[in-house]
Amino acid sequence: MTVPNESGGAGESGTGTPGGTVPSRSRRRFPGISSRAYEHPADRSALVALRKLSGFDTVFKALSGLLPERSLRLLFLSDSVRVGERQFPHLNDMLRDACYILDLEKVPPMYVNQDPQPNAMCIGLDEPIIVVTTGLVELLDEEEMRAVVGHEVGHALSGHSVYRTVLLFLTSLALRVAWIPLGNVAIMAIVTALREWFRKSELSADRAGLLVGQDLQASMRGLMKLAGGNHLHEMNVDEFLKQADEYEAGGDLRDSVLKILNVLPRTHPFTTVRAAELRKWAASRDYQRIMDGHYPRREEDKDTSVYESFKESANHYADSVKSSKDPLMGLIRDISTGAGDIGGKLRDRFTGSGARSGPGSGPEPDSDQG
Repeated sequence: MTVPNESGGAGESGTGTPGGTVPSRSRRRFPGISSRAYEHPADRSALVALRKLSGFDTVFKALSGLLPERSLRLLFLSDSVRVGERQFPHLNDMLRDACYILDLEKVPPMYVNQDPQPNAMCIGLDEPIIVVTTGLVELLDEEEMRAVVGHEVGHALSGHSVYRTVLLFLTSLALRVAWIPLGNVAIMAIVTALREWFRKSELSADRAGLLVGQDLQASMRGLMKLAGGNHLHEMNVDEFLKQADEYEAGGDLRDSVLKILNVLPRTHPFTTVRAAELRKWAASRDYQRIMDGHYPRREEDKDTSVYESFKESANHYADSVKSSKDPLMGLIRDISTGAGDIGGKLRDRFTGSGARSGPGSGPEPDSDQG
């Protein structure tokens, strides 16, 4: 089923045909689609496990009294602009359109917040709230913004807003208890694990954005703008993606360690990495099957196996290690296959000499995945 090109109306608490700002090109709609269809394997396995935990929803609703959710809702209501038919109507149309494409039952509230920093988020325990900054609205064109709105609706459909709210709370709490011996260490360990999961959830939401916009180039342009600003005439998608290859393959073990340290405090993957991951998924059989109408339905979520989800996640990480050009991943491959002279390989990879020669060391530096 494709989205109609003419204007339509949507119910106040649900989805119908989208509003007036709809691309002239036809796009496919995904009735009843489960978020499992587009979720990154690591994200999906964590979510499936959490959804299977007895009383999980009850625990988090009990936490809502401790979390600053009510304060955040009041803050956005009082000091931001709520998107609607008479305020930012083009964003309102995009929001309804995205909910229509992904068949989200209830359109979440959306706010525009005055902030020059380009950003968007989906938070909330009981109901998700989408917030976009003026910096983002001013930076992106219509199709790029459509992918971002689809990205945030993907977060809402997956239930990511709950964990994002918890992450914001714990990060704030870690700062408050920094003076308590070991208290900060315990909280930061949880925060670090949540950030690792959330980085994977961002890759999931990027895929949702592509399903909504169904324009890979627009998604790529949006990510480039987040990295380099509104200077598209000075940027090139292919060159931008080459940066991701260079980032992964370049340097020695010291650089691999620095990459890990650089990403640990972040909730989002680096933009070049997101672009490369999205391009890879867009070229995959999984994406094509969804576009052909073959995808898991929400009605099947209750029957999803936690074991199978974790198995798929483990297989994904194993495949990532096998195909990675990162020096540390190359060393892990050598160790796992029992390659000889591990001490020499370790020395070479730390110093950069011979890091790309010999068996199991990965492709040459000028190899191009694109």
